[in-house]
Amino acid sequence: MYKVFFKDRAVYFGDDFSKIFERNSGLFYRFNNIHELTELVHAFYFLKRIDKLFIFHDDIISLFDEFKACFNYVEAGGGVVINKKGEFLVILRDGIWDLPKGKLEKKENFETAALREVEEETGLDKLKIIRPILSTYHTYQLSDDMVLKKTKWYEMSYNGSKEPVPEIKEKITEVRWVTPGNTDFIRKNTYPSVLDVLYLRDLL
Repeated sequence: MYKVFFKDRAVYFGDDFSKIFERNSGLFYRFNNIHELTELVHAFYFLKRIDKLFIFHDDIISLFDEFKACFNYVEAGGGVVINKKGEFLVILRDGIWDLPKGKLEKKENFETAALREVEEETGLDKLKIIRPILSTYHTYQLSDDMVLKKTKWYEMSYNGSKEPVPEIKEKITEVRWVTPGNTDFIRKNTYPSVLDVLYLRDLL
């Protein structure tokens, strides 16, 4: 099942209406056509009182392709960096705890972009990708455009001794190594998609 975050709210995509309907509350819609879907997405974006939107179709992949067509779609790569002590790295961007990530440049693949962005945003080099973790999706407003961003996350190792340095021009003011489990300060001030990444990697 796909999940797309609209800040702290989410849209879910599935093919089994009955099971999800029994277990959840929110707005439910069975996909009919792209015009209805576009109107529904815009309505959900502005109806802040509705926390969850469930969209159903027999072919989830085709449904998600139609959903992407409602947005300016961009792709990004990011990393969960773990050092020799088992600590992981977080950044403070715009006053919110986040993980380093950024958009793919022309002809880049996800792995290359993830390594480049983590290096630029933290000042660390000689990072090594261990494995992919998951992909997350979130939306945001850019001028008059609604943007849907896919971020593919990777676990990375760092065996060096350099101190991380925040990339100020990207509005990053702090880079911090965190011991897994000592994460209350992150939970209170981060994005749901970041929590998903850290939860799956068992760092919370």
